[in-house]
Amino acid sequence: MRNTPHQTTTAVDPETRETPAEASGQPFRRGLLSMAFTELWERYSFYGLQGILSFYLLYALADGGLHLDPAFASGIVGAYGGAVYLSQILGAWLGDRLVSPQKMVLYGAVVITAGHVVLAFVPGFAGLGVGLVCIVLGTGALKTNITSIVGFILDQNERYRDAGFSYFYMAINIGAVVGPLTTGLAQNELGFHYGFGLAAIGMAAALVQYIASMKRLPERARIVNNPLPANRRPLAVLAALVFLAAVGAAVATGLLRAQNLSTVVTVASLVAAAAYFLTMTTSSAVGRDERRRILGYLPLFLASGVYFGFLFQKFTAISILITERIDLKIGGWTFPVAWITTVSPLAAVLITPLVARMWKTLGERQPGTVAKVAIGLTQIGCAYLFLLIISEATGDADIPLILILLFMMAAGSSEVFVGPIGLSLATKIGPEKFRSQMVGLNFLTLALGSSLAGLLGQLFAAIDNASYFTLTAVCGVAIGLVLFLVRRPVGRLLGAGLEH
Repeated sequence: MRNTPHQTTTAVDPETRETPAEASGQPFRRGLLSMAFTELWERYSFYGLQGILSFYLLYALADGGLHLDPAFASGIVGAYGGAVYLSQILGAWLGDRLVSPQKMVLYGAVVITAGHVVLAFVPGFAGLGVGLVCIVLGTGALKTNITSIVGFILDQNERYRDAGFSYFYMAINIGAVVGPLTTGLAQNELGFHYGFGLAAIGMAAALVQYIASMKRLPERARIVNNPLPANRRPLAVLAALVFLAAVGAAVATGLLRAQNLSTVVTVASLVAAAAYFLTMTTSSAVGRDERRRILGYLPLFLASGVYFGFLFQKFTAISILITERIDLKIGGWTFPVAWITTVSPLAAVLITPLVARMWKTLGERQPGTVAKVAIGLTQIGCAYLFLLIISEATGDADIPLILILLFMMAAGSSEVFVGPIGLSLATKIGPEKFRSQMVGLNFLTLALGSSLAGLLGQLFAAIDNASYFTLTAVCGVAIGLVLFLVRRPVGRLLGAGLEH
């Protein structure tokens, strides 16, 4: 017998104490907030390290650094950043085929924590090498899988998807702000290894936060989406051993060395992206409409890779510029160098609520995905035009600190038009059987951008400032304008109302 309105009963989830309607109507609660806070602390540790890593390599031995050549240091930083995101291919594959996303995030958090502890307590190149490798592998396991979990949470809240990912991305940027602020101050007042120690504490907090929130995750987070058949698992192990042997041989013979690390990671990122696109577009498990959307994502992938190459120069070329041409003295106090790069994510954090609110207010009238990415590229190109102007206006004199901070604000605030939009799109258009791997493909834009930033840093060390900033400004604006002109045909390929 049908219930009357007064007799209607609603099931309540025994763990969350929410009705299905409440759970689907409140996308920013519980599971999403838990994942956001976990990601906040993980990014705190990552960017807390990243904020001082370049200067650890560049500074003189007497100042606690390793005193490396600028081009050499840029290559290492760019390759490390690229490898962090490149490793997420493996993490995405494991999260789809062998281990549930929930467990992958847990294992990754443990390994990252170990890497930061090594950096804090083991000095010199030994601690640097072991610590960075652990962080690369752990982040590979964590990043794509935690993003997939957020996608699971928002699957029933399509109208809130872009806004939900914008707030998730804001948590990333809060960690990216607070991390360098605290580690930079510790490095400035006490030394580099105290800064590394704070990053270790931040990662431990991420681990604790995640363990406490695991029971609130959707059931899909506990399931291996596309299990690898048992008879193919030995082949996967053999492939992993062959890869490790090949890397070891390349290092031993000198084919793989610090000077060419960024080039190797850039090529590897492009090859991996090509393999992803080829695999997904030729798979029998991918439908016609899904294949069309993947092809529509290709120009956005390339444009986003270039964008992040420009943005991540704050860790390479801009770090070199800071050490060479920025006066950090304010009276008798030295402004922490890591605080300069912190302005970039801080600007993104401050502008995110305004932009997210604007997207929600505009609704269907908001710019399409392609147009948003075009806006971000054009804006960062204009930021480098500003840097060209102030660099030339000051001549051989030091650039005032306030001007470089303004540049960081202009460049950093553009990220809200690219980063969260890419995350949202990847979880929306990804084929059902390749959802985590589509997120991994999106993170390859960061791998490509990081390694490209390393190459650009090496170029910055080789040519004059005017030529370099002209090149980056013109490329940013030109690619942004071209992308805006083709937004409609690319949007039609992407489908789902993304044509405008």
